Amino acid sequence: MEKITKPCNPNALPCVHRMMAYLGELSGKGILTGQHTKTRGMEELRHIDKITGKQPALLGFELLAYSPNINYWDTDDECLEEVEGNYGTLQNAWEWAAKKGIVTLTWHWFSPLGGRSKAFYARNTDFDASKALVEGTPENRALLSDMDVMAGLLRPFCQAGVPILWRPFHEGDGDWFWWGVKGAETVKGLWRLMFERFTQKHQLNNLIWVWNSPVPECYPGDDVVDIISCDMYPPAHQHTAQLDKLAQVKSITRQPKIALIGEIGTLPSAEALAQDKAEWVSYMTWCNDFCLTEDFTTNEALREMYEHPWAVTKEKLPELY
Repeated sequence: MEKITKPCNPNALPCVHRMMAYLGELSGKGILTGQHTKTRGMEELRHIDKITGKQPALLGFELLAYSPNINYWDTDDECLEEVEGNYGTLQNAWEWAAKKGIVTLTWHWFSPLGGRSKAFYARNTDFDASKALVEGTPENRALLSDMDVMAGLLRPFCQAGVPILWRPFHEGDGDWFWWGVKGAETVKGLWRLMFERFTQKHQLNNLIWVWNSPVPECYPGDDVVDIISCDMYPPAHQHTAQLDKLAQVKSITRQPKIALIGEIGTLPSAEALAQDKAEWVSYMTWCNDFCLTEDFTTNEALREMYEHPWAVTKEKLPELY
């Protein structure tokens, strides 16, 4: 079935239209290779290049260190190490964009008000996201302030005409992050609030809005979502086309939306994807051990993916912006 490629933002830049059209054409014909990176060192990218001689088409960058409300006074060494290792990754994103690779951004957002250590986890903060949807509350003011800071960091990408696959409030159907712990209505409200603020107040017309949950009750609506996705962590060395997950995420809307794998641990199988003509347009292997060791995906499996005709690596990308 032909996919909807018209952006949900009526003011989307031409680069967004080109990217959406390309992804729509790719659906059922190939998959973008993708990799998440969390640190400035981007060890994962170097590892893939070393093993395969190629680079992923899509590279993910983490924005956790850019959260305005990190509590440096009440934290632990693990949190500090993660923040320090992550800070500066926006420069990496700029360098990747200059090479015409596809950029996707993930934000483990430290709670806008209160919290300790890794305060993107609900267990580390009392921040009530449902109150943040009530205009004028301290939670609402803090939430909007953080959004405005992030919008300022994203604006230069818009001014340069760089399209970004923007995946906020990821895994919002779960109770482990503060944006999901208050339930479906709250996460839907947060999404719509950010969409309105980013597209109207800040005019970030380069963003491609990627929803990240297979739960129908959480879906915020076709008018504010470009692409649907879900995250999955199958058992180690279990390489498949994940058609059950594809059917699940497609069930959240009646519209034929483009679908992608937001995060994955073990690589999917390029051979299975091709054989089943799976409609995933991209995947993004998670960072650290999921990529750097053979605990989940062997080097041989990595080479098989990057050498398969179904897999789109960076050198196969057309000029999209």
